[in-house]
Amino acid sequence: MTIVPVWGILIGMPSTIVAPSILSADFSDFGGAVTTMEDSGADWVHLDVMDGQFVPPLTFGPQLAGDLRRRSRKLPFDIHLMVQNPEAMARAFASTLADSPLKDDAITFHLEATVHAHRLIQEIRGLGMKAGISIVPSTPSAMLDELLPFVDLVLVMTVNPGWGGQKPIPQCLDKVRNLGLRRRERGLAFLISVDGGINAGNSGEAREAGADILVAGSAFFAAPDKKAFVRNLRGDPSSRV
Repeated sequence: MTIVPVWGILIGMPSTIVAPSILSADFSDFGGAVTTMEDSGADWVHLDVMDGQFVPPLTFGPQLAGDLRRRSRKLPFDIHLMVQNPEAMARAFASTLADSPLKDDAITFHLEATVHAHRLIQEIRGLGMKAGISIVPSTPSAMLDELLPFVDLVLVMTVNPGWGGQKPIPQCLDKVRNLGLRRRERGLAFLISVDGGINAGNSGEAREAGADILVAGSAFFAAPDKKAFVRNLRGDPSSRV
């Protein structure tokens, strides 16, 4: 197996990045939610940004990300833009995170939301952020082939985006496998993330399919022992949740 370094992580090694989604937190205490993520041993903070157009719900904007970045100086943020016109939103979020001490904050947008995906990837990187691209369950992973050499992260949605607590669509893991195969064949170094319905019971399937990052929302915040939950998602056999 080829070991490829990216973001300080070795692709092909067993370690898994756990990224709790703040979408499932108590909206009156986002700051406390980030502290809970840090205390749990999680690796990233996943922020689901929804505009009420690309997906039905409306969540939050750049100011929250900036406020939370000042609250937390430890964990990288992955800003997941589920929005129309991601170009404008990417610039706004990059601006509010401009003073971040971390170099691994990422902006991830949807392939389905823009015509000029390659240009947006370049713009995000030019703004000093890592660039990610995401696809919904109905989009084949092959649609990303021309973009894979340019992205830092590919996020595979395993549910139709919009609400937490959904059950994952099993066939979506085939996309993870296909992306892992293309990465190896082409010697690329993007990370593969899985988002939607991830919990202690199905995380092993996602890891075995080749996911480097597991996004968990409802299951993380519902877990009575969040440290054990994070260990479980990483595949630590000693964990119990």
